[in-house]
This record gives sequence, structure tokens and C-alpha cells, in this order.
Amino acid sequence: MQTLANFGDGGGPGPWILLFPVLWVLAVGGGIALLRRTVWRGRRGAPWRQPAAGNDSPITVLGHRFASGEIDEDEYWRRLSVLNEEFGRRSGAA
Repeated sequence: MQTLANFGDGGGPGPWILLFPVLWVLAVGGGIALLRRTVWRGRRGAPWRQPAAGNDSPITVLGHRFASGEIDEDEYWRRLSVLNEEFGRRSGAA
């Protein structure tokens, strides 16, 4: 212990005094990073997950069918115009 206290010509511990605070900062930072990647991300919901509810509107389903190639562009626009009229009246009346 005397060699650490009398580093060099008795000038104190020297640069080794910074080793333990740096290790503590790295340990705490690593713990926070680990928590962010595992536990906390599950609470907020990740951007790549689809929401369980609220994404089942007819217009969304129609868009998915068009994107997957189940229906062509003409069919998409015909059905979309009908859906817009139907949902437009309900949202305008409310």
C-alpha cells in the first residue's frame, strides 16, 4: 500500500487512481445498455412489431391485399372508393 501512496517521488497514487472510477462507469454503462436491449425495450414495444389491435381496419386489409398481389390496381381503387364513401359518412356524422 505504501508504494501506491508514494508513487514516483512521493507525488501520490499517480494515474492508477483513475482506473477504478473508469471501471465503475463502464460497469454501470454496460448494465444500462443491457437493460435497454432486453427488459425496457419490451415495455415500449419495438418498431418492427405490429400492434395487436387497431390495424384491422378494412382499408388496411385492402392495402395489404394489394401489396401482396392478391388484387390488381383497378380492383384496389374500386374497393377503396367504396370504403372511403362508407367510412367517410360515419366519420363525418360523428
